[in-house]
Amino acid sequence: MNGLRERWTVWIGGLAPRERLLVGAAGGVLVVLVIWLGLVMPLVGAVRSARLRVETAERELEIATRLQEDLGAIQGRLAAVERRIREGPRGNLFTTLEELAVQSAVKVESMEPQAAASSDAFRETKVQVVLKQVTLAQMVNFLHKIEAAQQMLSVKSLRVRTRSDRKGDAVAELLDVTFTVSSFEPASGA
Repeated sequence: MNGLRERWTVWIGGLAPRERLLVGAAGGVLVVLVIWLGLVMPLVGAVRSARLRVETAERELEIATRLQEDLGAIQGRLAAVERRIREGPRGNLFTTLEELAVQSAVKVESMEPQAAASSDAFRETKVQVVLKQVTLAQMVNFLHKIEAAQQMLSVKSLRVRTRSDRKGDAVAELLDVTFTVSSFEPASGA
């Protein structure tokens, strides 16, 4: 190491003052460049990367907070529906639908039981209802009465077909309607 230092000193000593100044400036630029590339740039990159991670984490936290609020609202609505099922009136779905049809001045063509999914907490009863030659007002009234019934009823599917019937000179726009209604009751152990 001493030999290298001596050679360096001899070499620098043999240079003119102006050359020494240029070598010193080049050495200073080299030191600044090494410090810049070896220390400053990695630190700037690390700060930038940390800032991006913080922004990403804040966005994810905001999304998670919104999802938690949505989940709370959904759980609240689910609890209200479950309470309505447990505390609400019970009855035969066929009888209830027949009573609502009479109140709506609708003649039910047919009602057929459908397979329903089972649950540990609730039992679902499904019925497919077919109406023939009803007006739009009758159909809407009947569906509204189903949705507003004290018993927990839900319309699951709805298919409406138009039909034009001639009565004298007038053409009546009547509908053929098929829909499925579900009723829920607590399972025997719930």
